[in-house]
Amino acid sequence: MSYIDGFVIAVPTANKQKFTDHANGADDMFIEMGALRVIECWGDDVPDGKVTDFRMAVKAEPDETVVFSWIEWPDKTTRDTAMAKLEAMMEDPDNADPRMDPVKNPMPFDGKRMIFGGFEPVVDLQ
Repeated sequence: MSYIDGFVIAVPTANKQKFTDHANGADDMFIEMGALRVIECWGDDVPDGKVTDFRMAVKAEPDETVVFSWIEWPDKTTRDTAMAKLEAMMEDPDNADPRMDPVKNPMPFDGKRMIFGGFEPVVDLQ
């Protein structure tokens, strides 16, 4: 069964193109590591909630847009193998894929406010 990694981040609205360029560079790496697809969605209709919402979850400022993304993996084993490779790159930046180099491909958002997690699908209608 497939496995999903989900992400929500706040990106300065002025950085939309920088975000798209960053994602295009980094997301190819996930495909090479076995991901079936990577979807990056720029917030278009993200309402404010009364108790909680996407904007509150990532502490989005008025000049930021919420981005919702996910990576679809064929299974959790493939995902775990890819995440282990990414962790190894972060521990040894000299041997990291250049697409993960923060100098060559800087994150155009505050990564500390990213929320993410791995999810096992329980319903998949097509």
